[in-house]
Amino acid sequence: MARARRLLHLWRISKGELINDIARKTVLFDLPGTADVTVRSNEVERPDGPLDLDCYAPPALAGPLPAVVIAAGYPDPGFERIVGCRFKDMGSTTSWARLIAASGMTALAYTNREPAADLEAVLRHVHANAAALGIDPDRIALWASSGNAAVALGALMTSAVPLARAVLCYPYTLDLDGASDIATVAARFGFATASGSLAGLRPVPLFIARAGQDEMPSLNATLDRFVAACLVRNLPVTLVNQPEAPHAFDLFRDADSTRTVVRQILAFLAA
Repeated sequence: MARARRLLHLWRISKGELINDIARKTVLFDLPGTADVTVRSNEVERPDGPLDLDCYAPPALAGPLPAVVIAAGYPDPGFERIVGCRFKDMGSTTSWARLIAASGMTALAYTNREPAADLEAVLRHVHANAAALGIDPDRIALWASSGNAAVALGALMTSAVPLARAVLCYPYTLDLDGASDIATVAARFGFATASGSLAGLRPVPLFIARAGQDEMPSLNATLDRFVAACLVRNLPVTLVNQPEAPHAFDLFRDADSTRTVVRQILAFLAA
């Protein structure tokens, strides 16, 4: 019965029938200090108009701090019509940002219209303005989940900004060896995909959180092929598998194992 309810929930997302439901979900974990995090608004200049950039920082720590950019793989105009808000304002985004900041880092969330180009613009802005933002330019990381992860992988392959590490939670990754599974799902759900091959993936430490009971179409099948290919190339991958966990378990599965993975992710980012 629980699985049937979740499948119905995911079907409603795909049909655009959820209004402000998924947007209210927050991480099922908290830390001391999340309520005290400071949030500053900035702008990233783009040819078609500026992007809004929210910077979450711990108030008691002076920079330069490690930074974590929360990657957005869905264009905000379409995402807002389906979910009811922009990606940077979702409960999942803001709660992860506060957890990251409470762990001694700066978290950054942003608006976007063109996921790949706008992520690159944000990375370049953060790197170029690191001193003003209180950020260590050599310790910029990415965090991404679900359909947002493919655009983060694209940045790991092509960004002009040196990236220190990345976290991918229950992620859509890359179509390998001529497959088109992810492209098919991306066309259905509206997220950006990464171009290129695994050969272009830089040896950046990568943490992957896998949901063993993930219901999203083709996700675990493509993820497992991606992880296997990374290991063949001896890339620095850390994989944590939650055998009983559903998609978005950090938001939906209130369990000690969920909180353990969240702690592992925060420790990996801060390392």
